[in-house]
Amino acid sequence: MDLLGAHVSIAGGIHNAVDRGVSSGCGVIQIFTQNSNQWKGKAVSAADAQLFRDKLAASGLSHVVSHDIYLINLAAAPGEVKDKSLIAFKEEMQRCAALGIDKIVMHPGSHTGDGEETGIRRICEAFDQLFAEVPEFTGKVLLENTAGQGTNLGYRFDHLKSIMEGSSYPTRFGVCFDTCHAFASGYPIAERDGYRRTFDEFDGALGIDKLMAFHLNDSKKGLGCKVDRHEHIGAGALGLEPFRFILNDPHFKLVPKFIETPKGDADEMDAVNLKLLRSLVEG
Repeated sequence: MDLLGAHVSIAGGIHNAVDRGVSSGCGVIQIFTQNSNQWKGKAVSAADAQLFRDKLAASGLSHVVSHDIYLINLAAAPGEVKDKSLIAFKEEMQRCAALGIDKIVMHPGSHTGDGEETGIRRICEAFDQLFAEVPEFTGKVLLENTAGQGTNLGYRFDHLKSIMEGSSYPTRFGVCFDTCHAFASGYPIAERDGYRRTFDEFDGALGIDKLMAFHLNDSKKGLGCKVDRHEHIGAGALGLEPFRFILNDPHFKLVPKFIETPKGDADEMDAVNLKLLRSLVEG
């Protein structure tokens, strides 16, 4: 299988995500390891973890990554939200260690008016605590670039660089590059010259080897809109070209790529979007 896939549901048991990914034609999958709308997630039992690992081994899927829940804000000021965020991310790391998942994608968070420098410092301090508290998770945290809505951090590559360099564990990080978010935040990836300039800037700030996953999503809104609204591949403001660029870029041949596009009534659109992406691969 190739390295294209989708975010898939864990409804009915985390092991079901493997079956859903295979039935949609995925070569890789992304999951939440808990209900994404609740702070508290269930611990993974030894039996559930073994069933997931066994199904995964038999599936042909080459990568599974986790996405943390959207409630988490590690940039929050000391208080209830910060405390809940630290607990939730710690539990996420513990579940991933049990399941054998070695990459967690996360949104850096929001400084909520306290300033970008303060927010970034809080994220660094949070991860220094988390990596020390959960040694059983030996994988990497993939910082996702954001659309820049409100006081969200991560909409510029230098934010991601500052988080990595400000942590005592700089080698524990990578980046998940979201195409919709990059475009919405102002990176002109929809045309060839802008695509080249964007990834030259990424390489200069972070090193291209730090890019360890893609979210391939079209955007409902235009360049620099700061609005995070995903659209079907080729049906939004990005069009097909940036996806063609990425899929045929030798730098990214071995990087897993996940869609987070609208699912359709019965998740049927995952297969449609993946088929369209595969049609863009040349050679």
